[in-house]
Amino acid sequence: MADSSKPKEEHVHDVFQQIAPKYDRMNNIISFNRHKTWRKFAMRKMAVSPGDSAIDLCCGTCDWTLSLAEASKSGPITGLDFSQAMLDVGRQKIAVAPYGDQIKLIQGNAMQLPFEDNSFDYATIGFGLRNVPDLVQVLQEMRRVVKPGGMVVCLEVSKPTKQPFKGLYYFYFDRILPLFGKVFAKSYEQYKWLPESLKPFPGRKELAQTFRDVGLKQVEDYPLTGGVAALHIGIKEK
Repeated sequence: MADSSKPKEEHVHDVFQQIAPKYDRMNNIISFNRHKTWRKFAMRKMAVSPGDSAIDLCCGTCDWTLSLAEASKSGPITGLDFSQAMLDVGRQKIAVAPYGDQIKLIQGNAMQLPFEDNSFDYATIGFGLRNVPDLVQVLQEMRRVVKPGGMVVCLEVSKPTKQPFKGLYYFYFDRILPLFGKVFAKSYEQYKWLPESLKPFPGRKELAQTFRDVGLKQVEDYPLTGGVAALHIGIKEK
């Protein structure tokens, strides 16, 4: 069982180390497979061109990392995550993927990226921003490592604002999702923590403002599936 009395970063690491083997199956179950549609929507908005480079933060089991590699076809793609167990699952997928050769995986900290300024065309983070100790610092790091004109992209669960959908969503997220974790992954405590991680996280418009506050331009935000998730995009000024 993960110890919630630990510092957030250490606690999150413990959670993902434990759920890594069943993470993909659980994502399909708890999102009703919608996470794949959300990622496809993000990729359409990003319009990655052949040869583009990208870093995928909190890459987990590398689904988005692989989508970036497929779109880029030849450009270098870096996946970074602090959970070795998650990276191990991702590495198995990459080994059999058509564009796996252009992907490099690194165990590292999204708060302190080991890259020079202006290194990538894209910096993405999928379902990881709510889990970092300081989301502003992570967004600043993403902005730092993308090239002028480059794109910072976040796909994350969000907070619906309209009833009755809002009430149904929170009932599902708070009560049903942890039970799914218990039944399908034998990980009730870990999946009980995931809804709790959303409570202090900013809503869609607040996060869009944070994108602007860290210096990103042309910020766009898109609610997905009634607002249960959101896509945020910002451009680093040339």
